[in-house]
Amino acid sequence: MDGNDMPQAGKCPVMHGGMTSTSNSVTSWWPNALNLDILHQQDLKTKPFAPGFDYREQLKKLDVEALKQDLRDLMEDSQDWWPADWGSYVGMFARVAWHSAGSYRLADGRGGAGTGNQRFAPLNSWPDNVNTDKGRRLLWPIKKKYGSKVSWADLMILAGTIAYEKAGLKTFGFAFGREDIWHPEKDTYWGAEKEWLAPSDNRYGDVAKPETMENPLAAVQMGLIYVNPEGVNGKPDPMATAAQVRETFARMAMNDEETAALTAGGHTIGKSHGNGNADDLSADPEAADVEYQGIGWMNTKGRGIGRDTVVSGIEGAWTKNPTQWDMGWFDMLFGHEWELTKSPAGAWQWKPVDIKEEDMPVDVEDPSIKCMPMMTDADMAMKVDPAYNAICQKFIADPQYFADTFARAWFKLTHRDMGPKARYIGPDVPSEDLIWQDPIPAGPTQYDIGHLKAQIAASGLSVSDLVSTAWDSARTYRGSDMRGGANGARIRLAPQKDWEGNEPARLAKVLAVLEPLAAAAGASLADTIVLAGNVGVEMAAKAAGHDITVPFTPGRGDATDEMTDADSFDALEPLADGFRNWLKKDYAVSAEEMLLDRAQLMGLTAPEMTVLIGGMRAMGTNHGGAATGVFTDRPGALSTDFFVNLTDMANSWHPVKDGGYEIRDRKTGAVKWTASRVDLVFGSNSILRAYAEVHAEDGAEADFVAAFVAAWTKVMEADRFDVK
Repeated sequence: MDGNDMPQAGKCPVMHGGMTSTSNSVTSWWPNALNLDILHQQDLKTKPFAPGFDYREQLKKLDVEALKQDLRDLMEDSQDWWPADWGSYVGMFARVAWHSAGSYRLADGRGGAGTGNQRFAPLNSWPDNVNTDKGRRLLWPIKKKYGSKVSWADLMILAGTIAYEKAGLKTFGFAFGREDIWHPEKDTYWGAEKEWLAPSDNRYGDVAKPETMENPLAAVQMGLIYVNPEGVNGKPDPMATAAQVRETFARMAMNDEETAALTAGGHTIGKSHGNGNADDLSADPEAADVEYQGIGWMNTKGRGIGRDTVVSGIEGAWTKNPTQWDMGWFDMLFGHEWELTKSPAGAWQWKPVDIKEEDMPVDVEDPSIKCMPMMTDADMAMKVDPAYNAICQKFIADPQYFADTFARAWFKLTHRDMGPKARYIGPDVPSEDLIWQDPIPAGPTQYDIGHLKAQIAASGLSVSDLVSTAWDSARTYRGSDMRGGANGARIRLAPQKDWEGNEPARLAKVLAVLEPLAAAAGASLADTIVLAGNVGVEMAAKAAGHDITVPFTPGRGDATDEMTDADSFDALEPLADGFRNWLKKDYAVSAEEMLLDRAQLMGLTAPEMTVLIGGMRAMGTNHGGAATGVFTDRPGALSTDFFVNLTDMANSWHPVKDGGYEIRDRKTGAVKWTASRVDLVFGSNSILRAYAEVHAEDGAEADFVAAFVAAWTKVMEADRFDVK
C-alpha cells in the first residue's frame, strides 16, 4: 500500500472506544430510534456450549451429595487472599445468595437468582454488591470441578442454603434448575439515575409515600438491592425506613411476616464491614483495569481484609455469635436501648446504649478482642414499627416458629423466579405445594382431540373470538420468572376474568361456549382454550388458501381459586398489548416500546414478534374489534396483507388528531386504513422493515403461514414445563 493508506503517525488504526463504550455506538446518533436489543437477548449465539446443550440433562450427571459436602468444607476453608470472618464463610455465602435473589421484583418478574446475572454488569458492580465478587471467586474451584453439571445460578443459591445449614438452621429445601445466561441483561430497566446511590426522591412521586415509587422498580436507590441501611436517603429515621422496607418487600411479593423473618434471619449470621476508608478502594469489577482480573473494590493503601474490610461502610456484627443460627438478633435488638453513631467509614448506624462485654461479639481475627455490635436503620425499623414489632414478639415467644418462617421465606426468596415446581430438580425439592408457585393440577390427555376440534369449529365462534381468547390466556406468560401462561386456565378466575385487556364481556361469552364442550370431551378448559385458538388459526389459514394443522400437546390442567394468589397475579395484568393493538391508557413510554417489553417477557425474537403482529392483524383480533392496523379486505384470513399494504408505495401515511394515523391512496387521497404507532413501526424501523419485507414479497404466503404457526405454538406452549 502507498503512504496514503498508512495510519497517521501516532494514531491507532482501531477506533478508540468503538468496542468499549455504548455512547460511541453507531445507533447513538439516533437516540429516539427503537432499540430492538431487548429482543436479541433470546439469541443463542452467546452460549459457549455446543449446539444441543441441555442443562437439565447435565444435572442428571451431578453428584449432589458430593457437591454439598464440598460446599460444607468450603465454609471453613479460610483463604489467605480473602480470609473468612471468625474462620467461617457462612455470612459471605448467605450474602452472595441473598443478593443474587434479592434483585427480583414482582412487577415484571425481572431480576432474581434464576440466571446467574450477578456475574455481569451492572449487578456485579452495584455498590450494594461490594465483595460478592470475592464470594464467586471462592466458589470457583468448586464450579471448575463440577463444570457444566451445575450452573453458577444454582451454585450461588445452594452455597447460601448450605451456609444456613452449616450455621444450624433446618432449611426448607432446595431445587436445581436455574440455567445461566452468558451476557449482561443490559436492557433491564433498573432506574433512570446516572449515578450510584443518587437520592431516591427521583424514584418517587413523594419520597414520604413509598407506594409512589416508580414501577417496575423495587429498590429505593440505584445500586441497592432493597433499602438504604443508613435510612431514607442516608438519613436515619426507623419509622420512615419501615415504610420503605414494607413497600420494597411487597414489590418482591413478601408480606410483613416474611419481611420481618428475612430481616432477622438475614442478620443472624455474618457482619457488616466498614472498618476503613471507602475512598481507598479500587474501582468496581466492571471498571477495574485488567490486572485486577475482574475483582473490584480492593484496598489500595492497607490490608483491606479481615477486620479492615470495607463493604457497606457500616461496621460490626448484629449478634454475639455471628456464625450460629440462634435468637441472637432478637436478644440484641430487643434487649438493649440504642443510639446513633457512625462507623469508622463514616456511615450511620446504631449501637447499644449499654452492653456488657460478655454479650459482645469477638473480633473476626482475634477472639480475645471484643467488638461493639450494631444495628442498621432497617433493623431498628423492626423494633419501632408496631406491626413489625408484634411479629418479632411472636417470633421471640416461639423460636421454632421463627426458624420455620425464615426457612420458608428464604426458600421463597431464592426460588421465587424459578416458576412452577415442574422446573424444580433434585433430591431436596419440598413435596409441599406453595401458593406462590402457582400450582396447577395435571390435566387429562386421553380424550378425542379431533372430535373436540370439530365441536369447536361448529360452535359458531368467530376466528377472532377463538384466536383472541387463546392469545389472552397465553400472553400473560413471562420468561422473567416463568409465571402466567395458558396452563391453569386462570383467565376464567379472578383477577384475570375482569381485566380490561381481556374484554370481560366477550371472554364470558366465549367461555360459556367452550366450557360445556370441554366437559363433554373430558378435556380441561385450559386445553380447550388453546385448542380453540389453534382451530381459529387453521380456519384463518384455510381462508387464505392453506391447509395446515397447528401442533397441540394435551395435558394442561385447570387451577382453582384456592390455588391462585389473586393479589400477586395483579402484577401480570397487561397494560398494553401491541399484538392486539391495545393500550389501557396513554403512557409516557411509547406503544412500540411497550410492545418490545411484552415480546421480550414472552420470550419472542424480533422475527417472531413481527410475524405474530402481521398474522394477528390479518385475522382481525384487535381488542374490541377495532379496525386499526387491519390492512386487508379479507379480515379473518391468515394472509400477508398487513405487510404487503404497509410496504406499498402506492400508499401514504398521515398522523391525525387523535394520535393515530391514516393510510391514504397516494393518488386520490382516499383513506384506505387507519393505523397505530405499533403498526407503522414495522415500516419505519429499518430492522423491522427488513423482516416485514420478507413477508411482503410475492410468493411468501406459505412461508409466512409456517412462520406464524411456529411462533403461535411457541406462545401457546411457553409454560408447558410439564412436557419439556
